[in-house]
Amino acid sequence: MPGAARGPYRGPYRGRTGAVSQEAPGAAPGAAALRQRAVPGAPSRTGAAPGAARRRRRPRAGRSRGMAGLGALEPGTGTGTVPATKVELTVSCRQLLDKDTFSKSDPLCVLYTQGLDTKQWREFGRTEVIDNSLNPDFVRKFVLDYFFEEKQNLRFDLYDVDSKSPDLSKHDFLGQAFCTLGEIVGSAGSRLEKPLTMGTVTAQSRGKKPAPALSNGGIPGKKCGTIILLAEELGNCRDVATLQFCANKLDKKDFFGKSDPFMVFYRSNEDGTFTICHKTEVVRNTLNPVWPAFAIPVRALCNGDYDRAIKVEVYDWDRDGSHDFIGEFTTSYRELARGQSQFNVYEVVNPRKKMKKKKYLNSGTVTLLSFAVESDHTFLDYIRGGTQINFTVAIDFTASNGNPSQSTSLHYLSPYQLNAYTMALKAVGEIIQDYDSDKMFPALGFGAKIPPDGRVSHEFPLNGDAANPSCSGIEGILEAYHRSLRSVQLYGPTNFAPVVNHVARSAAAVPDGSQYFVLLIITDGVISDMAQTKEAIVNAAKLPMSIIIVGVGQAEFDAMVELDGDDIRISSRGKVAERDIVQVAQHSTAQRDPPPASP
Repeated sequence: MPGAARGPYRGPYRGRTGAVSQEAPGAAPGAAALRQRAVPGAPSRTGAAPGAARRRRRPRAGRSRGMAGLGALEPGTGTGTVPATKVELTVSCRQLLDKDTFSKSDPLCVLYTQGLDTKQWREFGRTEVIDNSLNPDFVRKFVLDYFFEEKQNLRFDLYDVDSKSPDLSKHDFLGQAFCTLGEIVGSAGSRLEKPLTMGTVTAQSRGKKPAPALSNGGIPGKKCGTIILLAEELGNCRDVATLQFCANKLDKKDFFGKSDPFMVFYRSNEDGTFTICHKTEVVRNTLNPVWPAFAIPVRALCNGDYDRAIKVEVYDWDRDGSHDFIGEFTTSYRELARGQSQFNVYEVVNPRKKMKKKKYLNSGTVTLLSFAVESDHTFLDYIRGGTQINFTVAIDFTASNGNPSQSTSLHYLSPYQLNAYTMALKAVGEIIQDYDSDKMFPALGFGAKIPPDGRVSHEFPLNGDAANPSCSGIEGILEAYHRSLRSVQLYGPTNFAPVVNHVARSAAAVPDGSQYFVLLIITDGVISDMAQTKEAIVNAAKLPMSIIIVGVGQAEFDAMVELDGDDIRISSRGKVAERDIVQVAQHSTAQRDPPPASP
């Protein structure tokens, strides 16, 4: 459809993970409380004219990692050493294996870090997925703490993504590389190239598709391509810029239509090279596109150096990944900060055309329509400012969990080990409880027949007190959970909307930002009321509230990713959620996968 927008690449789960940069663990949900999204073309609340540069205080939205293992929610295994600095890693690859029959691979890069004590590999984050490319330049970055005196082992795994599933065993393995963070930082220009190797393969415990053995061995003669890693120390700038551009009279590149233009932003490096930092959406079938406004950290654009050159390339999007170059221009953050003006109208120039044609002027123009900069506050800023965290847990009591009296049940109370629900509750709850001053946590159950009349409830208090469902600490929740297992009958279906609305009502009663509400839902199966839950989440997205959904057991949780709106913001009845408030994690992954070996 002419004028419709789509992204030139997908996020890490088709693809997903993280914010504009893959921030280090700890960007907790409270920071999303008062976040306001700029609407393209809308006037500011301060009354500034469109295009005028303005500065606002912008709370920082806590972002999630999708269905990575629950281990991503656990504290790190560091020694407590103060990091020397934060380092941003940019990943590119060249000449990857082509695993698709009728197109090119759709690569995704997964970064693992190794614990100092356990030597176990733990997933740190994932890039976006780039469609149809054997030479991807990933936009999403990894931001790590750099400890000069420690050996920080890293592993990069490449996959060809075949579906929306976050389960890596369902995608084709393309190769892997090992290095240390110091090796990257210490390379000339902090740029390291390493060959990708194809390790021997072993079957995943779920057995559907072989997964790479986590070793550094390779198949002799097997060329898997090259990975390019670029490190840059990050400055302390926490501003976020929101920009909107349009273009006029771009070159026509499609034979049967006009162009499908998108822009790619790069920041310059000291050695004269450029690092990718942003891609716009694609606007279809037009030579005069108006791109949606986008927000980007200032440190991603220029890392605090306002005069650092920023190169912008304009392309015509092609489905097969062979995008046609239209032209380019350069600018700087200082120039962009002037806002809409005569200084921010840029000629798009194709150097090859300019050399060949004497009368060549340009391949169109790009104009900055609006510029705004906001302060990006951290979760810690809110805690220091007095924001209180209110934690609520909701537990799945549906029959699909199995008979609690049998050892095969996810609710089985063994005298020797914790069941899946208890482990998930402790893993998340013991972290969040530190930010809740009174340590009194409402605890709900759903999907069971409850006494005395045996009616099915999707919002019952575990302690039996509907007027005050709060329990004292995590141990209090566990005691109430154990009592409920002995008094209710597991039934169904799996409905989330009632518990989401329960917490939303509490959040709506405190609109001043002094309190933030976190709902933890622990479940074993596929959601039954998807439409109602989407509506509840869309309505809750404007409230000081976040939702963590943890899947336990062996069921398929792929559909849950739809609720985690990192790539496509969820919508209901034509209304789009104001922000992403849902994180989905799969606790069974952390239990099921064997610990990878060291390189």
